[in-house]
Amino acid sequence: MGADVRRDGQVLIFDADDTLWENNILFERVIDDFFEWLAHPTLAKPEIRAILDDIERANAVVHGYGSKVFLRSLAECLEQLNERPATIEEQRRIEQLAVRLIRGEIELIPGVADTLADLGQRHRLLLLTKGDPAEQQRKLDASQLARHFGNIHIVPEKGVEVYQRLAREHSLALPSTWMIGNSPKSDIGPARQAGMNAVFIPHEHTWVLEHAELDPHDQGVLRLTRFPELLDHF
Repeated sequence: MGADVRRDGQVLIFDADDTLWENNILFERVIDDFFEWLAHPTLAKPEIRAILDDIERANAVVHGYGSKVFLRSLAECLEQLNERPATIEEQRRIEQLAVRLIRGEIELIPGVADTLADLGQRHRLLLLTKGDPAEQQRKLDASQLARHFGNIHIVPEKGVEVYQRLAREHSLALPSTWMIGNSPKSDIGPARQAGMNAVFIPHEHTWVLEHAELDPHDQGVLRLTRFPELLDHF
């Protein structure tokens, strides 16, 4: 989409993790430390990563998202590789590796705070994020961004029905509603299926489970490279 879409009074719905603040890179750093600690004698890191990805995929379906589920996945990966339950000492070591996640440290994406402040003067801003409610709220509180959003929604998953429900709840006019995020699977695809427009801002560290193919010819998707570029269009 290259046309000028700028007009006041639109509804902009924002993803949070890896759109407003860094998220997956924190998990990736823990995974790197986990692999170094494992020092598996026969399997290479890509092979172990494939095992961990499968475990995370299964746990996401049953247990959802967040650091607690991530710790569970690391422990299950260790158990599968060692073919035995993790010891108490090993469980403590995994928790030590992930202490930065548990503390809930926040690093905003460059330009986010100023851009939201500017956009909020002309548009209605909503937040839609998925994950553990307490954990997502803690990150939102630490970010100090909540004041920019008229409504905040924390959901366990973001499928097309969530976007449809959001549209009904807030009486959204779909042609002037935009979902803004980094995830093709959770942000862009289901929003488009619900009839909304979307702004895709890729993040180099987007979680592999959030990858999906997007139609390169979809005129309802605006593709940007940096968050502040929203001001050029809205």
